[in-house]
Amino acid sequence: MASSNYQRYSVLASSTLAFTLCFMVWMMFAVLGIPIKQQLGLNETEFGILAATPVLTGSLIRVPLGIWTDRYGGRPVMFALMLCCVLPIYLMQFASSYWQFLLAGLFVGLAGGSFSVGTPYVARWFRKEQQGLAMGIFGAGNAGSALTKLVAPALIVAWGWQSVPTAYALIMLAAAILFWLFSFSDPAHKAPSAITLRQQLALMKHPAVLRYCQFYSVVFGGYVALALWMTKYYVGEYGLDLKHAALLAACFSLPGGALRAAGGYLSDRFGARGVTWAVMWVCWVAFFLLSYPQTEMRVATAHGPLSLHIGLNVYLFTGLLFLVGVALAIGKASVFKFVADEFPDSIGAVSGVVGLSGGLGGFLLPILFGALLDLTGVRSSAFMLLYGTVCVSLVWMHFSYKSADKAHAQTRAALAAPAIPLTNERG
Repeated sequence: MASSNYQRYSVLASSTLAFTLCFMVWMMFAVLGIPIKQQLGLNETEFGILAATPVLTGSLIRVPLGIWTDRYGGRPVMFALMLCCVLPIYLMQFASSYWQFLLAGLFVGLAGGSFSVGTPYVARWFRKEQQGLAMGIFGAGNAGSALTKLVAPALIVAWGWQSVPTAYALIMLAAAILFWLFSFSDPAHKAPSAITLRQQLALMKHPAVLRYCQFYSVVFGGYVALALWMTKYYVGEYGLDLKHAALLAACFSLPGGALRAAGGYLSDRFGARGVTWAVMWVCWVAFFLLSYPQTEMRVATAHGPLSLHIGLNVYLFTGLLFLVGVALAIGKASVFKFVADEFPDSIGAVSGVVGLSGGLGGFLLPILFGALLDLTGVRSSAFMLLYGTVCVSLVWMHFSYKSADKAHAQTRAALAAPAIPLTNERG
């Protein structure tokens, strides 16, 4: 038993560390993209595409990685994935044109697929009543987004942006070796079923999977998009330098990752449904307030014109952003608690599909942020878009669970109804 417990928690610790560093690499363009944008003279949409490019491959690779994890186990798949990222990260420093950075970003984005490997790998080492907390602790590796905002600016200021790929390649190599040394394999955890890629994609038709895909595209896709966008937002909206902008952006990224374990615990205790519902309402209010642009008004009064300024200062903005980070961290864990509860035998397959939808949200949103900014010139239009996505989630949750509750109530009533005795018609 002692050995089993040691292996269980060693797997959790090593996987969480590996995922944290993979996520740090995956989000590197949140900071690295700013000097590259200045060097290449990119517009906002082009910057959004550059920042989101790694998210695309990190999302698309999640589906096959989920299948391979079920079949071959999480340890070899995670180790091979991390090693495959080392060389592309290192070679990025030699890029000089836009298309070269995009190509490098596609290969670096493979690191983002580590989530759909680690989630089923970690979950199968724990009992069902502990899976929410275990997956939440592992998912706290999203804090790697905050880590890159602390590490990358210091490297850029000291040695230029080209030093970041070299340092990150060495970090990834060391993380892969540590993961292999402190992780374990259990043949009983493999689920080499006959499921194919076609069958896994067919899961998208399942109403529950489709619902969780939409929820996760909001809580995870929104988190990734904001993690990529906020450093630049602070620079443009409040005129901060790169170092201070990244530090304040980390106030969102850090709780958005580190508190995911709390979301797992709350989901285990109160249920995924209630926790996710509360998260969506918090985001709905916060995004509404964050959506309001800096506004100058001139009001005609009896004593002459009165000038008013309406808008969030940097302190109120950061406070609301911190609240959003906390809510999204909890929501990311609660959505995957849904998956573990409803699809215990296909966690890898379903988590791959749900993770894909979240990643695609994280890919599309920064591009849309840039396009909206180019079209309107209003930076807070990014939060207007997020506000709309949360509205969709709330409406969908309300009607889907209202229908489910009605069906359950009818089933209970039918089971509780007394049997009607049959009588003889002649009787």
